[in-house]
Amino acid sequence: MPVILAAGRGKRMHSSIAKALHELGGVPLVEHVVRAISQSGLGRPYVVVGYQAERVEEALEGKADFVNQPEMHGTGDAVLRALEVMPSSVENLLVLVGDCPLIPPALIQDLVQQHQQSNAMTTIVTTYMEDPKGYGRIVRNPDNSLRAIVEEKDADAQVRNIQEINTGIGVWRTSHLREVLEQLPWHDGERYLTEAVALLLQNGDEVSTLLFSQPSLVMGINTRRELATAEARLRQLTLDRLFDQGVTIVDPASTYVDADVEVGQDTVLYPMTFLRGKTKIGRECHIGPMATIVSSRIGDGVTVDRSVVEQSALASRCSVGPFSHLRAGTYLDHNVKIGNFVELKNTRVGIGTKAGHHSYLGDATIGSRVNIGAGTVIVNYDGKTKHPTFIGDEAFVGCNANLVAPVEIGSGSYVAAGSTVTQNVPPGGLAIARSRQEVKPGWAKERKQRQKDTTHS
Repeated sequence: MPVILAAGRGKRMHSSIAKALHELGGVPLVEHVVRAISQSGLGRPYVVVGYQAERVEEALEGKADFVNQPEMHGTGDAVLRALEVMPSSVENLLVLVGDCPLIPPALIQDLVQQHQQSNAMTTIVTTYMEDPKGYGRIVRNPDNSLRAIVEEKDADAQVRNIQEINTGIGVWRTSHLREVLEQLPWHDGERYLTEAVALLLQNGDEVSTLLFSQPSLVMGINTRRELATAEARLRQLTLDRLFDQGVTIVDPASTYVDADVEVGQDTVLYPMTFLRGKTKIGRECHIGPMATIVSSRIGDGVTVDRSVVEQSALASRCSVGPFSHLRAGTYLDHNVKIGNFVELKNTRVGIGTKAGHHSYLGDATIGSRVNIGAGTVIVNYDGKTKHPTFIGDEAFVGCNANLVAPVEIGSGSYVAAGSTVTQNVPPGGLAIARSRQEVKPGWAKERKQRQKDTTHS
């Protein structure tokens, strides 16, 4: 039975947010561990929660069961509370930590398998670190068996030079684990699970270890610096996944992709591209340079150039940018062209429609093959309410038009350039809403002469 320890605040993060909720690749730290357990085939875990328990439970809703540790009494107490709610039939307890997000599912499987094939009361994962500062050191006997786990604060200079460390990950037989945990000594109101190893060894019980060769995947995250280090490692793993799936990444060093992002074959990601959230991008797209796409769905053959797309959906062969912004609720049908400096919000755009330059289109339904002229603004907000605009198929909206919502522009109709439209335009009609031009020949010449006469008088 897997249990994840995620009750701590994480004081060294210097944050008001529980450490388990800090994000790595767009996903909370603890959720990475939950996913690793699921992918290893061990099912639904228990998560021990404490600090900001409600927020952690909300983040993992439907993905885990929860055990509450109302007071932070350490990892030994956390495991003891987990045992209290588990069925008596549970023979082995897999203990993981919520701040170890990169743990591979294969390591979990190997750990469980080794433990089940041994007579050990516990099997713990160790690794070698170039800089083991902050970790408990693994001290071995001459025959390489485990002699002790010594925490850094209790270690002398010789032990501190040991580079093999305890990761905090392990499997424990539950037969008399409760008894051992209840015997743990208190340290400033906390009891530590690692000290259970010493009690087992004193009792003559077997303790085995599994050495893992990739320390970057089992590092714990306690500080913002370690979070940044893990972010870089996860980003490299994500980009490697995309490479293997046939994606071209022109400059991996300046391309940032969250863990849940999917990208289709033969798509090209250009420098300074940010793909965040649950974004899904189709095949043969060109994304970037300097593009940001957040939790959006992008069809095949789409180009997004130096633009921002948020919580939107783009069908195949659309073109966006440069320097445009698609806000939440935007939907572009096939072959739509959104040019430079165009902003859309909560707007559906039909097949083949073009909005080439400097426009704002909000709370609108725009038909197919519509032309939106430069400088067009949909005036959707009256200070209290957002109003809708409907533009029919094959309508033509001239430059510098203001469409004051609620308003409907009929199919095949025209809006003359410079018009402020406040009434519906019937299909096939023409709306002209501007002052009639008046030309006064010689007016400028006469004005200049009057000014000259005034100056010399």
